[in-house]
Amino acid sequence: MTMRQVPLDAGKLIAVAITLVMTAVACGGESHSDGPAPGDNGPEKSTITVAALPLADDAPLYLAQDRGLFEKEGLDVRIQPVQQSIQALPALSKGQVDVIASANYVTFLQAHEKGTLDVRVLAEGARVAPHMMDVLVPKDSDIKSVADLKGKKVAVNILNNIQSLTLNAILAKEGVGRPVYRQIPFPQMGPALEKGQVDAVHAPEPFNSALQKELNARVLVDGGSAPVESIPISGYVTTGQYADKYPKTAAAFQRAIATAAKIATEDPSAVREQLPKYAKVTPDQAKSIHLPAYPETTDPGQLARLTELMEKQGLLKKPVDPATLLVK
Repeated sequence: MTMRQVPLDAGKLIAVAITLVMTAVACGGESHSDGPAPGDNGPEKSTITVAALPLADDAPLYLAQDRGLFEKEGLDVRIQPVQQSIQALPALSKGQVDVIASANYVTFLQAHEKGTLDVRVLAEGARVAPHMMDVLVPKDSDIKSVADLKGKKVAVNILNNIQSLTLNAILAKEGVGRPVYRQIPFPQMGPALEKGQVDAVHAPEPFNSALQKELNARVLVDGGSAPVESIPISGYVTTGQYADKYPKTAAAFQRAIATAAKIATEDPSAVREQLPKYAKVTPDQAKSIHLPAYPETTDPGQLARLTELMEKQGLLKKPVDPATLLVK
């Protein structure tokens, strides 16, 4: 089967997303078999449309596509680029996309709690690793320590989400005050920092390394430091309706992603080869990027670290058991 990228009308989705902010849920799943079970007639639906961000988190998705892992499972995966996972929520709810990759767990867990959209996590996408996302400031900035961030304007991709959640936890551990967050899409963070519209940016890879090189930005805080080291940050999500209607399709997708995650973990150079193909980085820049961790399985215990942190910071009103959200 062929696999190709098709453009997503982000403008229309953004307009709809404004009225559907925080409309999704989180869930997870995993599969360990090497292919369809004996006697399996293949997936119920061969074509899967996946909305994806240009982040290092999505490397396994592109690896699975490039190496024919989806094709091996009988799937035709079509990737639609977006700048924020929330942009794809209306499309997911309408069935215009089947899966959102690099879906930040915070938004989807909040929507799950509100009951606005029944979402399931097919697989973990990425976990925090050292310097895979950093807080950056201009080289000549007066901000010299995390304590100096109090009251300063810090750019994040989405407000009240994984970036502010993890940074708030780091600041709390240090006993210092919080900044004021400003929502700016990743590709616009560099210009915003350069023009002085914000005092700092919280940027994941590949934007992190690119801003350090292009603007000579200085690392103020490692966004993967304690107490959020190795915490899950994103996953591959779908709706409960889709998972129930197409269980063999979901399982086939899980197997391909699990295999790709294993490749990404064992051979980081494979990830670095993929990055220039879908993210705005050169091959030379890709060589120095700090990669996230790519789990091969979905661990509800690790996801519980995230839900507990969300509850502590008031982003969830009641406890959530991640195990009940996984696509088995």
